Amino acid sequence: MSEVSNGPVAARPDLLALTPDTLAALANRGLVKRAAKELGGGTVPTLTTDPDTTVRARFDDGTSTALPPGTGLDAGNCSCAAPGVCRHLVALVLAYQREGGTEAVGAPAPAAEWSPGSTDDTALAEAVGARPLAAARRTFERGYAALVHRPSPDHPEPRVELPTCTVRFPVPDEIAYALTDAAAALRGEVVALAVWAFRAADEAGAGERSVSVQVGGRATAPPSAGPALDAAAELADELLAEGVAHAGPVLGGALARAGAGLTAASLHWPAGALAELTDQLTAYADRSAHYRPELVAALLAEVHARRRAAALPGVLGTREAGDTPLRRVRLTSLGCRVHRTAQSLVSEVYLAHPGAGTVLVLRRTWTAAEGKELTGHRLATRRVLGTPLASLAAGSLVSESVRRTASRALTIARGRLGTTTITPVGAAWTELPDPLLVRDLSALTAGWEGRPPRLIRPRVEAEAVHVVALSEVESVGYDPAEQRLEAVVRDASGAPALVTSAYRPECPGALDALADALEGGATHVSGSVRRSGGGIEIDPIAVLTPAGTVVPDLAPGDGSTALAAAVGRPADPLTAVLDEAVSALSAVPHGGLRHLTVPARSRIDEAATALSRTGLTRAATLLRTFLGTLDDGAAPDGEALAARSGAWLDALLHLLVGHELRSVQPDFVASSAPFQGRFSAPF
Repeated sequence: MSEVSNGPVAARPDLLALTPDTLAALANRGLVKRAAKELGGGTVPTLTTDPDTTVRARFDDGTSTALPPGTGLDAGNCSCAAPGVCRHLVALVLAYQREGGTEAVGAPAPAAEWSPGSTDDTALAEAVGARPLAAARRTFERGYAALVHRPSPDHPEPRVELPTCTVRFPVPDEIAYALTDAAAALRGEVVALAVWAFRAADEAGAGERSVSVQVGGRATAPPSAGPALDAAAELADELLAEGVAHAGPVLGGALARAGAGLTAASLHWPAGALAELTDQLTAYADRSAHYRPELVAALLAEVHARRRAAALPGVLGTREAGDTPLRRVRLTSLGCRVHRTAQSLVSEVYLAHPGAGTVLVLRRTWTAAEGKELTGHRLATRRVLGTPLASLAAGSLVSESVRRTASRALTIARGRLGTTTITPVGAAWTELPDPLLVRDLSALTAGWEGRPPRLIRPRVEAEAVHVVALSEVESVGYDPAEQRLEAVVRDASGAPALVTSAYRPECPGALDALADALEGGATHVSGSVRRSGGGIEIDPIAVLTPAGTVVPDLAPGDGSTALAAAVGRPADPLTAVLDEAVSALSAVPHGGLRHLTVPARSRIDEAATALSRTGLTRAATLLRTFLGTLDDGAAPDGEALAARSGAWLDALLHLLVGHELRSVQPDFVASSAPFQGRFSAPF
C-alpha cells in the first residue's frame, strides 16, 4: 500500500499532467511501454510523498527513485545504474497517476490560459542552469526572431518556433518539462529563448493566438549588416546594368564571395538570394533549362527589398547559428519532388515534424552513370540513409543525428546512419496536427492576409507545403497545350481546389501516376498550397490512397498513357496582365540596362498600356516612368544608370507585391494601389 500525504492531486499536479506522449518525448516510447507493462503485470512500487512534495518510489528489487518538485524527469534520482531518465522514473509517474485515479490516456489536455513568459529569470535559471542561461543572454543581446503560439483548444500546449528549433511547454506552470527538438546540449539555452519570446509577446499585448516577435537586440540591422548588404546591392546593380547575357565569370565569383560574407554575418536570407543568383548565372552559362529570367529579376528585387527593409524584424535572417543539431526526432515523409539542374537531378524529400508543426526538406543531388539517362523513377532505387529513396519518400524517419538549418533544410550527420531508422508511413498523415494537416483550405489561406510580402519574409523551405484532407475528387483531366494535369477536388469542409501539375521530362511517368492515384480513391494529397486568380491551387507532391502512398515523381512510365481532356478554365485578365508586365521587365536584367533593345522597350510599353486598360494605373505609371529614364543616345553614365536602375526596381517591386496580393486576396480591387499601407514604407 502506498502512502501519499495530502493526496496526490494536491501535491503534484505536474505529474498528473504528463501524458504518455509527453513522457515518451521526455524519455522514449520504449521505456514508457515497458514501465506500463510492468505496472500492469503487478510490479507496482510503493509511493511516499515528502513534506516538500518530493515523490519517492521503492520497487520490490530494492531500487529507490525520487522526483523533487520544480524539476523535470532528467533531474530525478534513481539508484539503478541506467543513465538519464530510466524506466523507474517513468514508472514512478505512471504509478502516481494511477494512485490518484487520473491515469493518462494520451488525449489532449484542455487548453490552460497560462504563459511561460510569466516565469521570472530566477526560476528560469533554476530550471535550465546558469551556463545555458548565460549562452541564451548572448543571443538575446544580439536579438532574435520567434513565432509565439498561445494555447488553444486544438493545441493546448504553448509553443515557440525559434529560427532553428521549436520549444513546447506541455505542463502548465512548469518550465522544467519543456520539450524541444534541439539537441540535449542546447536544450536549456533554447528553453530560455522561448520563455523570453513569450514574455515579449505578453508585453506587446497582442491578442492573437500566434504572433511574431523580435526579442532583445535592437530593431535596426546590426552594424556589420550595412557594408555586407551594400556590397550585395552594388553587385546586384552591376548585374542589372550588364545583363546575364553579358556577365562573365568574374561577376559570378564576386556574387559568390558576397554571399559568403552575408552568411558569415548570419544574414541568411539575402545570402540565400545571392546564392540563387549565382546558380542562375551558372545555369545560363551551361544553357540549362533551369535558367529563368523572371527568377533572376525577382532575386535582384529581393536583394534591394531586404536592404530597404533591413530595420524590420526577420528581414535579414536569423542572427543565431546557421543550423542546430536536433535530439531524437520522428519525422513523417510527405513525398519527394525531383527536378533537373544543368548536369544532375535533385531530389527533395519533404518531412513533416509533428512536434514542431513544420515541414523540413532533405535535399540530395544525383549524377547519372555514364551512358545512362537519369530520371525520377531511376532515382527511386538509389539509397539515402541506407534505404531506397522511394522508401524514404513514403516512410517515417526516426533519427538522433539530424541538423536543421535556419531555412528548415535537413542534414544527416555522416557516419551515424545507425542512429536513423525508417519505417512505412502507414496512416501517419491522418494523425498530423493542424496546420500540417489541412481540412479547411479557406481558413488556411485566410490566415495569409496581412503577412509581409514574400520578398522580405524568411526564406524557409516548404513554407506552403501541407497535407490536405479530401472529401471528393470531381474531375481529372489533361491540358495538352500547357502539358499540365488538372484535377478539381474538394477538401474535408467542401471547399473546392485545383490540383495542378506540369509535365517534366525528368519525371515522365509522374502525371500518369498522379491521375491514377486521384481517380483511385485519393483521401489526402500533400503539396504546396497557393492562391491563384482568386482560387486555391495545390501543386502535388504525393497522394494517399486506400492502397498506400503514391509519389508521382518516382513513378515508372514514359508518359504515353492517354488522359482525359481537362475542362477549360476562363482566363483571369488581372493575373494575365501582371504576368506579362513582370515578364517584360524581367527581360531587362537578362540583356542589361546598357544593352536594352528596341523590342524589349516596346514590350514594356505594350505591358504598360495593358495595365492601364485593366485599371492598374499606378503600375502602368511606374512602367512608363522607367521608360522615361531611357534615352536613344550614347551609353548611359553612372548617374543615368542609377536612375534607370531605381525606376526599374520601383516598377518591379510594385508588380511583384501586387501580384502576390492578387493571389492572396480574392476581393482585390484592380483600380486601387493594392500594396500601399503597412508594407509600402520599406520599398
